[in-house]
Amino acid sequence: MGDQIAWQVALAVKPGQLDNFRALTGEMVAFTRTEPGVLSYQRFVTEDGSFVHIYERYADSAAALAHLRSFAKAFAERFSRMADRMHFTVYSNPSLELKALLDGFGATYLRPFGDFEYCS
Repeated sequence: MGDQIAWQVALAVKPGQLDNFRALTGEMVAFTRTEPGVLSYQRFVTEDGSFVHIYERYADSAAALAHLRSFAKAFAERFSRMADRMHFTVYSNPSLELKALLDGFGATYLRPFGDFEYCS
């Protein structure tokens, strides 16, 4: 995994907000396509639309930090009106600066298990 940073976030979509959240997600996906260092940016939804899981992966802490700062400016307020964050799990070793920001989300950190050369 090297310097890459990934996370998974579990969200509960607020009642009546699924269509709004879908529209916001479209804006976020389009915006994120322009950001350097984004390796994966995906969303998955339950059959009933009540839960969304997020998977994101970045080239390094700097790319993840830049993304989160852009997210905060452009999307965070609307996002928080539509969904509640239930879990935020971070994979790898974020920089101290990124970790300080992620701590605000109540993140749980999982570091690589052993020094194996895993497949990506």
